[in-house]
Amino acid sequence: MTFLKKEEDFICRVCGIKVKGTGYTNHCPNCLFSLHVDEEVPGDRASNCKGLMEPIRAEIESGKYILTHKCQKCKKVTKNKTSENDNFEEILKLF
Repeated sequence: MTFLKKEEDFICRVCGIKVKGTGYTNHCPNCLFSLHVDEEVPGDRASNCKGLMEPIRAEIESGKYILTHKCQKCKKVTKNKTSENDNFEEILKLF
């Protein structure tokens, strides 16, 4: 699977903060919600769904925090790495 880097800023549809994208940003660092924009490859922007991806679980894999998101519209489930600027209190709530 090849990751397609996309530097995109966005305003979170859940909490309303403005997020500066790094090219690897896939969720809001404040509330941890995402959008279902990718289909097969991270960064492909091929999904027609565009539903909200709710953070439903956090876990530690190989010493890194991983979020699981579930689309509120189509129910697709994905895993994503956290970043250092993510709201750690929100991550902890998901354990």
